Amino acid sequence: MTRHTALAAAALAFAAPAFAHHGGGSFDLSKSITYNGVLTKVELVNPHSWLYFDVTGPDGKVSHHRCEMRSVHVLRRSGWNKEQFPAGKAIVVEAAPDRVDPNSCYLNTIRFADGAHMDRYGQYVKGSGGAPVEVRGPVVTPAVANRPARLASGEPNISGDWAPEQVVMADPRGTGGGLVPLGRLKEIDAAGGPPARGGGGGRRGAPPAGPRLYGGTELTDAGTEAAAKFQQMDNPRFHCETTSIIFDWTFDGPVNRITQKKDTIEILYGQMGLKRTVYMNVKDHPATVKLTRAGHSIGRWEGDTLVVDTARFLPGVLNGPVRNSDKLHVVERFTLDPKTMKLARTYEADDAVYLKGIYKGNDVIGLADAPYAQDHCKEQGFTQYKPQ
Repeated sequence: MTRHTALAAAALAFAAPAFAHHGGGSFDLSKSITYNGVLTKVELVNPHSWLYFDVTGPDGKVSHHRCEMRSVHVLRRSGWNKEQFPAGKAIVVEAAPDRVDPNSCYLNTIRFADGAHMDRYGQYVKGSGGAPVEVRGPVVTPAVANRPARLASGEPNISGDWAPEQVVMADPRGTGGGLVPLGRLKEIDAAGGPPARGGGGGRRGAPPAGPRLYGGTELTDAGTEAAAKFQQMDNPRFHCETTSIIFDWTFDGPVNRITQKKDTIEILYGQMGLKRTVYMNVKDHPATVKLTRAGHSIGRWEGDTLVVDTARFLPGVLNGPVRNSDKLHVVERFTLDPKTMKLARTYEADDAVYLKGIYKGNDVIGLADAPYAQDHCKEQGFTQYKPQ
């Protein structure tokens, strides 16, 4: 994940820099620095992966460095793996420097002694001799033609591993331009590359008139006050915690898993290991159920649409800077397109404490190009990296 990009406008609140937690905001993306070093280790984790290396200066002194990469589930979908980064290997790292920590950076490209290289947003398959070879598009295209559209019970077949389409920069180094769907890269290449940005540096237009809306609704006075006090470190992701069932479903391209059983549907999120159980034979939420970030979910089929009603949430963050109380109530509707095997979700959330109206949104995911995995999260809440 990177903090200078987001998958939706609602996620922009999480893009702000935090000195104790690295991200695009703490790096000077207008500059590039090159290191000649030796790999010491790689950590493929959430919310960011990290490349560690040592650099020997002209005076013979060794300095320890680390470079931020994308989250582990996105790297895995892009053909990256730990075996590509053996300790002791000579490397050249091209990166944006950190404004705060001189030992930290934001990876653009890593180059190896055999001439191979890997860019931040690059998609790779194994070439001859095992060297990574870039492809302009998905590494794997899921087969949808032979997948049954329904289970033996007659219900739509939503079991399996699902993921949103990756969004990347057309320049795989991640230098300039905005995010585009991975499937558009060949089209962009055929057009001669992404369009140049206009100059001028002026304002992009006045903000819309009227009150600020979040998910299409205003906040209550309590919600407005809480949003004004929201700080970077209030982001649950900074602490390896789930944000909400709404936000983490698609943010940063996770691979999620759905398992349909006789009386329940189990939903596993690729973000922070959130697990939800949807009870299909329960009509009401028990008053005594423990409050959690996943809440308590009951479901029903309305035709071919799965309706999931969730309540009993722990107070937390719906989608920064919007908070939620234990009064949060979410209704999701999942619908499978049997021709494309795309799973569409709409959601509506109400919370009388923080929301004046209904918080709404929608998203679409497809069959995943990599299997679900229980990825680890390790928060790097320090500067001036030192080896452990």
